[in-house]
Amino acid sequence: MPQPIRLKDHEKDARLVKRRVLVGGAVIILLTCVLVVRMYYLQVVQYEHHSTLAENNRIHVQPIPPTRGLIYDRNGVIIADNRPSFSLTVTRERAGDWLQVLDTVVEVLELSDEDRALFERRVRQGRRPFEPVPILFELSEEQIARVAVNQFRLPGVEVAAQLVRHYPLQEHFAHSVGYVGRINEQELKRLDPTEYAGTHHIGKTGIERFYEEELHGEVGYEEVETNARGRVLRVLNRIDPKPGKDIVLSLDSRLQEAAENALGGRRGAVVAIQPKTGEVLAMVSQPSFDPNPFVTGISFKAYGELRDSIDQPLYNRVLRGLYPPGSTIKPMVAVSGLDAGVITPTTRVFDPGFYQLPNNSHKYRNWNRNGDGWIDLNLAIARSNDTYFYDLAHKMGIDRLHDYMSRFGIGQRVALDMFEETAGLMPSRDWKRARFRQPWYPGETLILGIGQGYMQTTPLQLAQATTLMATRGKWIRPHLAKSIDGRQPVDPNPMPDIQLRDPKFWDYSIHGMEEVLHGARGTARKVGDSAVYRIAGKSGTAQVVAIKQGERYDRNKIQERHRDHALFIGFAPVENPQIAVAVMVENGESGSGVAAPVLKQVMDAWLLDSQSGQLKAEFASPQSAEVTVNDDR
Repeated sequence: MPQPIRLKDHEKDARLVKRRVLVGGAVIILLTCVLVVRMYYLQVVQYEHHSTLAENNRIHVQPIPPTRGLIYDRNGVIIADNRPSFSLTVTRERAGDWLQVLDTVVEVLELSDEDRALFERRVRQGRRPFEPVPILFELSEEQIARVAVNQFRLPGVEVAAQLVRHYPLQEHFAHSVGYVGRINEQELKRLDPTEYAGTHHIGKTGIERFYEEELHGEVGYEEVETNARGRVLRVLNRIDPKPGKDIVLSLDSRLQEAAENALGGRRGAVVAIQPKTGEVLAMVSQPSFDPNPFVTGISFKAYGELRDSIDQPLYNRVLRGLYPPGSTIKPMVAVSGLDAGVITPTTRVFDPGFYQLPNNSHKYRNWNRNGDGWIDLNLAIARSNDTYFYDLAHKMGIDRLHDYMSRFGIGQRVALDMFEETAGLMPSRDWKRARFRQPWYPGETLILGIGQGYMQTTPLQLAQATTLMATRGKWIRPHLAKSIDGRQPVDPNPMPDIQLRDPKFWDYSIHGMEEVLHGARGTARKVGDSAVYRIAGKSGTAQVVAIKQGERYDRNKIQERHRDHALFIGFAPVENPQIAVAVMVENGESGSGVAAPVLKQVMDAWLLDSQSGQLKAEFASPQSAEVTVNDDR
């Protein structure tokens, strides 16, 4: 049967539509509220944050590296300055595929694969992708033109003018002033990124490293407006950097040159100190090297030649060279023996040409195999008699000898501002037991008394010990900086002065040192006879290879680099000390014949008037009365 037709319920449909309209309207209102709240959050609550982000798209803060402080010698001669140079920089953030850009740079400038590897390493070391990193220094005019023509192929690459460290005197102060170099990965980890923003070099050695904080200065900043391609449109704000402090060194460039000429191209070291102030007047380590290539990056080949050279030009002999002091230590041993009370100025020892310990057949030879007969302290120093000092060392014993020599700075760092200094070695019972697990033997004490055996010193330590003789024990640490930004350096850890039971003990030993150069039997009397002032000095030789018992030293049977080192120490004028000098000539063999003339040339250059050849007026003083030593046989 057909179904009946039902009428449509319009009211029900109307209610359904109304509900849907209400739900849809509620959803729209809710979404509108969410949108309004979000807009309020972004535009009101986070206004400063997003406005800063927007501003950063237009404004960039660029660091301005400070100008490094200059370094002068005591007379105002510039030793380290800054000179303008055009450098090629790469900014990773703007370069895109910067490795491809480096390939293009090498192609455009026709450089080598070695340069390409160096560029990549420098860019990778850059701390921030938005900071330009210099990859090539001292561009020529042709290189600048090539970069300009190919600029469209080199995004993120720019030619920038920079101040680069320069050492106009080249190798003459390389071991004292040192040099700056590019900041490496290890240094990046310890440096404050804010203080060194925009800085790519740091002091590596010498004064440059020790006074890095003073020389560096404070970084500045500038706010610049850039376009979409990163090009600077204008400078909005600028905070100028503070340049580093200038340093005046105590070194004298003329005396430095005189010391180098006196060495005459031989391997060795010369140190000259002003006794009253501790100022280092000359510091020579030969051979030396030109530090300028290290500033912008020395090539692997050039560095390899320096590193592998048999003459070791990179080796700082003044601060790191360790040598037995030989007989140069005898005046200090003499002062120690007098103060310890084991000898007097008139104590005599018979020298048959050797010394023997009680109940021991081993003979410790004197350099004069025939012997000097009866000898006292004064003649023992003048003649450099080994037998006398064997006996003195035996009476002193290792414990007292170690204590006294340590007071003279042997076996410890003595400088105020030379971080590379090696401590050397003044052996003791405890040291040998820890090092070799062996007891100390009496024979080892004997050879310490003449500066041989385990004892190791640097030329600087010998110069300081000589200064202590000149000042009668007044301790002033040797230092290179005369003033920093007009202020004198301060020793934060001063050493105690050497106090003796009787101050005359200094005079007895110094009188023997005078006799070395001015006495009838002095070992360096030929040098002393030509001096117009009185010098107190002491010669020494340091063995490189041991000589068997009973054998004599024969230079013709020994290779040149195995021959003895020649040493000489001294100060002058004796009555008013103005300079103390230590000289070491590697494989020079004769302290009196080779090292002593070097010492005198250095002293002449400092003490004598260049016109008259006489002692400068400011160094002259009434001669003090000499100490008379009883020479009763």
